[in-house]
Amino acid sequence: MKPNNCDRWTTLGMSPIKIKGVQMLNLKKTIFTALMVLSLIFTGSVGAKDEIKFVSVSWTGVSVKTELGVAALKSLGYEASNTMVSVPIAYKALETGDGDIFLGYWYPSMTNIAEKYFQRKTVVNFVANMPGAKYTLAVPTYVVQGGLKDFSDIAKFKNKLEGKIYGIEEGNDGNLVIQDMIDKNMFGLKDFKLIPSSEAGMLSQVKSYERGEQWIVFLGWAPHFMNEIIDMTYLTGSTPDTFGENNGTATVYTNIRAGFDKEQPNVAAFLKNFKFPIPMMNQIMTILDNDHNLTTREAGLSWIKDHPEVYGPWFKDIQTTDGKNGLKAFENYLNQN
Repeated sequence: MKPNNCDRWTTLGMSPIKIKGVQMLNLKKTIFTALMVLSLIFTGSVGAKDEIKFVSVSWTGVSVKTELGVAALKSLGYEASNTMVSVPIAYKALETGDGDIFLGYWYPSMTNIAEKYFQRKTVVNFVANMPGAKYTLAVPTYVVQGGLKDFSDIAKFKNKLEGKIYGIEEGNDGNLVIQDMIDKNMFGLKDFKLIPSSEAGMLSQVKSYERGEQWIVFLGWAPHFMNEIIDMTYLTGSTPDTFGENNGTATVYTNIRAGFDKEQPNVAAFLKNFKFPIPMMNQIMTILDNDHNLTTREAGLSWIKDHPEVYGPWFKDIQTTDGKNGLKAFENYLNQN
């Protein structure tokens, strides 16, 4: 993948300990460090009634959606902010009240991270914001033509793949699924190694391998402009224990901290309306790929200005903080930005 605007930010998070028999001291150090990171990020975040705190991760689509959410709520008079962290810390922030909204719960792949918070009823799986997504392992199409079409085929081509599967940032749900597949020897993958990287780093590696038609298996998803810049194919064979049934078909949900919808009914109503068609996200991410000088906020707003049919329904029955028409306030905001 070519460098994108998400990489201008630093993703804050802890890497999982992968070494068996690790000393308890290391585990305690990891937990302590994670709590310190949370404390530093969110110090002083408990504030005014109209302060709304998004948490996000460094994935292009989630970044675009979150920045549009921040802009929309600012137009309504809220003091809205976005803090980029890792997936585990995003959920910890929602649980502790240091964050209010997370727009990037990919189901089913993130179940292993999010489900415990849902069961504890500290985080609410509030509403689907993007059905029809995709999240699973992928390969360049020439690899499929060479015979690697399904999860069950990966181990057969260990040498051509150098025993590696490429993921994104450590702690990410997709990486955890891949590592679980390796640890449990699913599909005969016990001798493979997960290679974590950033979103940009992973796709840069794919593009490099593609030029020489080298073989590579990597974590892929849609919507994303990777589907436009790489001739790629998603592997079949995903299971409920991996990336879900239906070969990795996914739905993305909005999660909120418990009680937020009661405290902020107007914002909760907005979030119920805040949906993202797949073509919209593909087009915005293509804009970002074509112009690396744009931020995710700029690309999102430039697209949305020309599509009132998308943003209009977001503001159905929504008011500003002082009781005025929400749609008119947002359109005034667009004219000024």
